[in-house]
Amino acid sequence: MNYKIGATLSSNASSYIERQSDAELYNALKQGQFCYVLNCRQMGKSSLMVRTRHRLQQEGFKCTTINMTNIGSENLSPPQWYKGILTDLWSSFNLRGKIDFKAWWEDQEGISLHQKLSNFIVDVLLVQFPHRKIIIFIDEIDSVLNLDFSVDDFFVFICYCYYQRAINPIYKQITFALFGTTAPSELIKDKNCPLFNISQFVELNDFKIHEAQSLAQGLNIQCGDQEKILQEILYWTSGQPFLTQKLCQLVAISEKKLVNSTLTIFPGAEASVVATIVNSRIIENWEFQDKPEHLITIRTRILSNEETRKRCLEIYQQILYVGEVAIDDSQEQMQLLLSGLVIKKQGKLQVKNPIYKKVFNQKWILKQLYSLHSKASNFNHQYLLK
Repeated sequence: MNYKIGATLSSNASSYIERQSDAELYNALKQGQFCYVLNCRQMGKSSLMVRTRHRLQQEGFKCTTINMTNIGSENLSPPQWYKGILTDLWSSFNLRGKIDFKAWWEDQEGISLHQKLSNFIVDVLLVQFPHRKIIIFIDEIDSVLNLDFSVDDFFVFICYCYYQRAINPIYKQITFALFGTTAPSELIKDKNCPLFNISQFVELNDFKIHEAQSLAQGLNIQCGDQEKILQEILYWTSGQPFLTQKLCQLVAISEKKLVNSTLTIFPGAEASVVATIVNSRIIENWEFQDKPEHLITIRTRILSNEETRKRCLEIYQQILYVGEVAIDDSQEQMQLLLSGLVIKKQGKLQVKNPIYKKVFNQKWILKQLYSLHSKASNFNHQYLLK
């Protein structure tokens, strides 16, 4: 087995772990339900999307994926953004020899961008693929937050497609699935838009021990209990997908040159061996060893927002000190959740796993708070000198 770290897994990857979300997303989309998968980074969203898309295509569905980062967000005007989406659909559905997109776009002169999108779906896609179920996967939807203009009309259009089903059955042929790292409340400024009320939320949870059993096959252990090794790996990662794959890889390659290309772990030593690998290969000097970036991504998410970072650090400090805090759905708590550092559990926020506790410890928090205090003091001093 090849563990793949920090990239989208192919539809037939041997290290892909099926979770409850696989069945939920597949069944919901097959039934025509609009879906959204919004979670922190490196939880396997894109791999889930690729695998689900492949499975549905095998059953005759017409599927495509729009990656919003490819459309762009900097220095774009609304017409350029919408045109980018339609061009992507035109290209991905192989309509180059069937539809002259430039001529079609020019024929739409004088109507709203929202209406152009609607016309393309109804007059082009549904006409080109009659009686075929079409599923549009939209990845990295959070990139729209970087646009200089609102795209609420885009989400309103998706709602429109859903509600039109009761009036015009042709709309039952089109389904959407959104993927990204954001919260519904951040994505749509218009609080009256019911998109997330009509769509099914598919939750991506961390690996459970029974789901991750296949990962043990690639550990390459000569002695010792592979099941116990896997249990120790999941203890440290709490099943976080990226970290679990990474730690499995580190165990598989650690010292394997010593005994016939395998790692010798004597019975009873599983916990100490995994702990040694975790501390030496992940926790110690983590800023230099964090490749592909994972821990740095968490740090960046917490500290990048000047308005929330101080309060985020204070809340996280309280979680570390007390063990948990009650969920209040504040913006700062949402930032912590989207960073992946904490997890919801029985109405409380808790640190997700022991690795995060050791890396983002009290010493790290105090260093960040001191840095913020120093910057504020320097700013105030310079302001007073003026």
